[in-house]
Amino acid sequence: MSRATAKNPDLSFLAVRAKREDTFAALRSITAQGLLDRSRKVVERGVYTEIPVTASAPGFRIISQDAPLYYRKAPDLAESLRGQLLPEEIELLPRGWYILGDVIVVKIHPCLEPHQARIGRALLDCYPRCRSVLRDYGIEGPFREPVREIIAGTVTETVHRENGVIFHLDARKVMFSAGNLRERMRMGNLGRGEYVVDMFAGIGYFSLPMAVHSPPRRILAIELNPNAYHYLCLNIKENRVEDIVKPILGDCAKATPEGVADRVVMGMVQVTDRYLQRGIRALRPGGVLHYHQTVPSRAYPEQAVRDIAEAARALGRGSQILRCIRVKKYSPGVLHSVVDARIE
Repeated sequence: MSRATAKNPDLSFLAVRAKREDTFAALRSITAQGLLDRSRKVVERGVYTEIPVTASAPGFRIISQDAPLYYRKAPDLAESLRGQLLPEEIELLPRGWYILGDVIVVKIHPCLEPHQARIGRALLDCYPRCRSVLRDYGIEGPFREPVREIIAGTVTETVHRENGVIFHLDARKVMFSAGNLRERMRMGNLGRGEYVVDMFAGIGYFSLPMAVHSPPRRILAIELNPNAYHYLCLNIKENRVEDIVKPILGDCAKATPEGVADRVVMGMVQVTDRYLQRGIRALRPGGVLHYHQTVPSRAYPEQAVRDIAEAARALGRGSQILRCIRVKKYSPGVLHSVVDARIE
């Protein structure tokens, strides 16, 4: 096959070339048009990214990728365990899992508990670069910490790399949601030159993408959980953003300053409304609030919008809704949403 040219790109490897800061917007538009090639990865090339597409995307520059990167086809866990489990047990095997660094996190049906070690070993066979498998039971407690058990391997500390950001974490002790990737990428395009307050910073989920890709003047990252705070400090140093991100170990209800922020990130869910007035008080007039919350699907986005309007009104301030985003499905009939609002 002859080498493709810019005018006649190879149709097998079509991609949109976008500036890195425009990646999120371009990816959202391409996905909405149904043109995203999900078999290939988004690739960074210097100051640009290449977004794989199945056909020309109107309004975007189309190139032919010289070195496309493909996703590995998800392994068939059922096939690898066939003959070791009963047919009815095969039907209960997990259909999905996610990988943090070199640790696999998976939910397992209670009826398969006697076989969890075998399932763990099978997953490690599927992913030779991984070192451990954790069974996930959900989250609990005031710090919303994961409840997880090692079923294969011994290592739980890992290094997860994503969108040019390095995250050190212990997958057994702190949360890291794979479903929030697009929101973390979006945050990496916001806040340039601003004073930002991240009220539930965790290990730096949103602070670090901002600091690495769109440097604010200052980020005040507040975290109450000592385990998460330990990794927050480590990640700030690892990503070399010590001059931008200031970590604070404390309760954001007490540690959040008033009237100083151009932007406030409230990246917690379920209990976030209890801190909403505090987040609004932190903002200067005209500042932007990112309010994360879980809402029933049937009440999206009205419930979260109402939370903001009522909290602002109680403080004698106005609010303008800029954007409502469905981050992911949280549970049956419930969404994790984020609402962007300008607070006057």
